[in-house]
Amino acid sequence: MIKRICFLIIPVILFNMNVGSQVITSEKSSIHIKSKKEVKPADEVPPVITIMSPDFKTGEPVVSHEENISVVGQITDESEIKTLFVNGVSTELAKDNVFVSKITLKEGSNEIAVIAVDQYNNVTESKQNINFYPEIVFRTLNGKGSYYALLIGIDKYTDPAIPDLDNPINDATRLQNILVSKYTFQEDQIKLLKNPSSEDLIIALDELAHKITPDDNLLIFYAGHGWFDDKANIGYWLPSDAKQVNKAAWFRNSTLCDYLREIDSKHTLLIADACFGGSIFKTRAAFPDATKAVNMLYELRSRKAMTSGTLTEVPDRSAFVRYLLDRLNENSEKYLTSEQLFSSFRMAVINNSDVVPQYGEIYNVGDEGGDFVFIRK
Repeated sequence: MIKRICFLIIPVILFNMNVGSQVITSEKSSIHIKSKKEVKPADEVPPVITIMSPDFKTGEPVVSHEENISVVGQITDESEIKTLFVNGVSTELAKDNVFVSKITLKEGSNEIAVIAVDQYNNVTESKQNINFYPEIVFRTLNGKGSYYALLIGIDKYTDPAIPDLDNPINDATRLQNILVSKYTFQEDQIKLLKNPSSEDLIIALDELAHKITPDDNLLIFYAGHGWFDDKANIGYWLPSDAKQVNKAAWFRNSTLCDYLREIDSKHTLLIADACFGGSIFKTRAAFPDATKAVNMLYELRSRKAMTSGTLTEVPDRSAFVRYLLDRLNENSEKYLTSEQLFSSFRMAVINNSDVVPQYGEIYNVGDEGGDFVFIRK
C-alpha cells in the first residue's frame, strides 16, 4: 500500500510545480501545492494635480483681495498617493483624493506650489501665482471721513459781450444726481452753485477750507467759460459777473491752487470743462502708469485734475462732460480711481470732438502720488 501511494503522489507533484494553488488528493491523504503569485508591473506614471479653486484656467492673472484663501484641488493617479505638500505643508487627502489647504497670502505676488508623490515615488509639482491686493479699508466706512463736492455751472453772464451757454448747469445737476444715487456722496455734503459770481466762488471755497478734515475727500467740478493766456501762462474761469474789458472778476488758476493748498483734504479731484488746464498741471501726460494697488493710491494724498482740453473756447455741448457722466453712471466697479475714470473715456472724447482732454497732478499743491477714489454704493 505504501509503495502505491508514493507512486501516485510523486508524478502529480512533478506535474503541478508551475500551476496555481491546487489540492491533490489520494485515497488516504491530500496535499496543497501553491505556485508563486503574479506581480503587477510598477506604476511609472506620475500623479495628475488639478486645482479647482482658485480658477487658474482663464489665462488672466488671479487676484485676491482676501489675505486668507483656500486652495482646493484633486489628485488623480492609478496608485495610492503617499505624500502631498501644499507650499511645503503636508496635506491630507479626503474622499476621491480631494484636498483643501488654507493659505495666508502676502501682499503682491504669491506662488502656490503643490507636490504629489505616489507609492512608487512618482512625483508631480504644480506651481501657480496669485496676486494679493488688500481690499481698501476706507475711512468713510469707519465714519472718519466724508465725500464733499462743489459743483459749479455757469450758463448766464451779465456782460453781453460774453455769450451765454445752455448746458453747464444741466451738466452739474446731472453729476450731482449720479454722485448721490450711485456713489458715497451725501446730498447735504454737495454744494451746487448755479451762475455764481466771483464772490460766490470765494465764499464757497472758504467754507470748504474750514469744514474739510484730513480724512475727507473733495470733488470740484466746473462747467462754464474759461480762458487761457498763452503769453502769461495763466488760466482763468469766468464767473457770471466777469467782464470782457477787464479781469477784475476773473478767477485765476493761481487763486484756485491757493485754495487747494489750504483745503486740507485727503484727496481733491478737480474736473473742469473749461479749456485752461495746461498751466495747473505738474505733468501734462495723458495719465500716469496705473500699476499701484488702489488701496495704496488711497493712502497717499492726492491733488489731481482732469480738464476738457487746452483751447481758449469750450463748445457748449461738451463731449468731455457727456462721456465723463456716462462712464460714472455706467460704472459697475465698487472702487473707481480718477485715473481709471479718465482713461475710460479719454479716447471717446478725442474721437468725437476737437479737444484733447488732460489729466495729471496739480502743480505744487501737495500731491503725494495718491488718487481720488469713487466708491459705489
